[in-house]
Amino acid sequence: MDEHNRPIHTFQVCNVMEPNQNNWLRSNWISRQAAQKIYVELRFTLRDCNSIPWVSGTCKETFNLFYHETDEAHSVKFKPVQYTKIDTIAADESFTQMDLGDRILKLNTEVREVGPMTRKGFYLAFQDIGACIALVSVRVYYKKCPFTLRNLASFPDTVPRVDSSSLVEVRGACIDHAEERDTPKLFCGADGDWLVPLGKCVCSIGYEEIDGTCFESYFKARE
Repeated sequence: MDEHNRPIHTFQVCNVMEPNQNNWLRSNWISRQAAQKIYVELRFTLRDCNSIPWVSGTCKETFNLFYHETDEAHSVKFKPVQYTKIDTIAADESFTQMDLGDRILKLNTEVREVGPMTRKGFYLAFQDIGACIALVSVRVYYKKCPFTLRNLASFPDTVPRVDSSSLVEVRGACIDHAEERDTPKLFCGADGDWLVPLGKCVCSIGYEEIDGTCFESYFKARE
């Protein structure tokens, strides 16, 4: 149950009494779309090994996150050797037997980034090596600078570069009834923010700017 007493559907494993655990969960194939770098957000709970009686060194408090890039979905048998490790995931907060009795859910959130991505899609995989864990949700996303209007110019959706220290220069297109005064430019940053506006468009002769749009002037010069 969550904090509103609504049921939560999870993937769970808790084989903490037996050694040499090697349990895997694999996602469906995920289309990369325009992403060059993807972010994986995991929400999960994890049991404190010290709160489980009669457990010696077989209980773990981490699990492993992997990925595998492909151009299409695989119908063949899952092969862990094909997967690349992203990271070992640990919990900031673990729950105890007392928390279970009080029905307290200590939910952890961890985000990892993966890139550069070059194939059409990928799989995620999760390896359990002996933890008592419940995987509540997995969110996969990428960042982009969204379509915007600035200085009477439009700028399209733009995906940042994998290198977070470099910016993507984007030239804007003047809106209807506007023309360039100086070449309009914006720079797309790694976090999906538009930065460093340069140049602008101005309304063409016979039009005036009202709330970011060029309207035909009401007063016209006499012929």
